[in-house]
Amino acid sequence: MTTVTHEIDGKVGVVTLAKPPHNLIDDQLINDLVAAYRTVVADGCRAILLRSSMRHFCAGAEMRSWGTGTRIHTDQVKLEAMLQDLEDVAVPTVAAVNGGALGGGLELALTCDMILAADTAFLGQVEVAVGLLPLLGGTQRLAQRAGVARAKQIAMLGRRHTPEAFERWGIINLVVPESELPSASMTWARQLAAGPTQVIRGIKLQANLEARGGIGAADARQVEINDTIWKARDRQRGADAFFATGPATAIFQGD
Repeated sequence: MTTVTHEIDGKVGVVTLAKPPHNLIDDQLINDLVAAYRTVVADGCRAILLRSSMRHFCAGAEMRSWGTGTRIHTDQVKLEAMLQDLEDVAVPTVAAVNGGALGGGLELALTCDMILAADTAFLGQVEVAVGLLPLLGGTQRLAQRAGVARAKQIAMLGRRHTPEAFERWGIINLVVPESELPSASMTWARQLAAGPTQVIRGIKLQANLEARGGIGAADARQVEINDTIWKARDRQRGADAFFATGPATAIFQGD
């Protein structure tokens, strides 16, 4: 039985965590999630919305499966490949977080380019409470977004935090009323899907390069990235649409 469902809504690939009761993570869920991403991209989506059909976005790892062969694997090569599959997918990704995003659940959200959360959500890197090390890249990604001191606070103390705190610290992008989360997150995904695909892909690549290797790593490839984008048809459509609206100086004048 699949733990993740997927569909195409316009140009948005909607990927839904659907493992009762709380989307607890094991190897099957991870494998199903990667497979869903690959499928919606192959089907032509231009953005991905990651959401949950359960009460919680994802409440962490499936602890009861440890020792049964279905726990999250700890092979370094496989972990890096899995994170690359999710974080470097060729289209922009938006996470819609409801309920709890704890431990591995928070780490799944952090692989997305943008995170929206319901005002009733709660988030935390809580593995320390059960004597575990965060293994899906959470600590380092918290440090990227919020700084080393804040990442240590979140991961070492293992507390649950409000979405407003995570928004204030720069970890998530936006907090919305719970009733508005589905529409708000879809609106963001649709706007990304309607944008110039190759340009957005280039921006994503630049940002990921900087996050992993610093400004120098991103600078070293920006001409190469731009050369690829310059030939893209959707870049030309964007330029044509802009110049058709008025004088080329309008953007600098705030019009």
